[in-house]
Amino acid sequence: MKILIYTEFFFPIPGGVQTIVSELARGLTEYGADHLPEESFEVTVATRTPRSNSNEDSWPFRLVRRPSPWRLLQLVRAADVVHIAGPALLPMMISLLLRKPFVVEHHGFQTACPNGLMFFEPNQQPCPGHFMAKQYMKCFECNREIVGKTKSAYWLTLTPIRRWLSNRARHNIVPTNWLGSVLKMQRTTTVYHGVPAPRATNSESVSNPVIAFQGRMVTTKGANHLIAAAHLVRRERSDFELKLIGDGPQLHNLRTMSADLGSQVEFLGHVPDDDLDKVLSPAVAVVMPSLGGEVFGLVAAENMMRGKLLIVSDIGALKELVGEAGLVFPAGSVEALAACIRSTLENPAGAAALGMAARRRALRMFDRQSMIQAHISCYQEKPRH
Repeated sequence: MKILIYTEFFFPIPGGVQTIVSELARGLTEYGADHLPEESFEVTVATRTPRSNSNEDSWPFRLVRRPSPWRLLQLVRAADVVHIAGPALLPMMISLLLRKPFVVEHHGFQTACPNGLMFFEPNQQPCPGHFMAKQYMKCFECNREIVGKTKSAYWLTLTPIRRWLSNRARHNIVPTNWLGSVLKMQRTTTVYHGVPAPRATNSESVSNPVIAFQGRMVTTKGANHLIAAAHLVRRERSDFELKLIGDGPQLHNLRTMSADLGSQVEFLGHVPDDDLDKVLSPAVAVVMPSLGGEVFGLVAAENMMRGKLLIVSDIGALKELVGEAGLVFPAGSVEALAACIRSTLENPAGAAALGMAARRRALRMFDRQSMIQAHISCYQEKPRH
């Protein structure tokens, strides 16, 4: 079976979508090597991301960068099934035009929110679902704050088109049940992302316990709330350190916010994947205080695999991932986040036990082979009439 996977973004640009697409493409290729020829998969990945300077011959699948519309049409025509990572308009339209079966894997909210984040900019809070409630002026007002009137109107116009096209897909694949309940697409299938299973990393013995943050330094990730919570905790105890991993446009503001914490806080910038285990080893907990934009939470799944306690906001996807094997607080509540950090510092044995429970849950839910097999089932399913 010939599978074309289309993704707007791919390596060398880092990101969760890129990671999942590469794992899926590799997994499908490996699956074919272990089965009969008629059960094998010939995988092509097409992306708008330009070529990097690195050697790309090591990819086990075919990689086509920046295809023209005509080239993309040829790739779709040659495929048996088209897998579209995110509801990109052009590959969906071409697939529909050529009557090629296609699936859409949703990595965001683009079919239920014009900016794809479910985050209401005017009040800096999670969006309650204005587009789905047909409160379109609220959407216009929200995106006008970011990109201006013209582009806001353009985004708003494209959203129902993306939705209509996605509803013509053989399957709409979502990484969490919660996202499915938000998007409300036809023929929805939940497939949890598969994450490699490294050895659990016990927290190293250090002078002070470490609370870690890993993610982009943008408003929706809520790192500013973590720093504010650290200030509250410091009023009672100063025997902890805060390490923030990642880069982004809010980095300067976050450094300014944390100046009073002095050497207790450290900004590590971008850390290569190969070094993350070592950097995160001292952490007793990883905090994800997200305000929006989380449809799965790859950082959560990866750190659950490491056996780390997760402290997460209660936005649906993160809450679904950690279940009872983590600490959950109301999104945006600095006081509640501070209380979770205090309880972690006061009960390190309990934090370690929850971390091991998180690893067991991750091994059960985020199995890479199960993810590959679930996608194959979607590709092979006969169309419904």
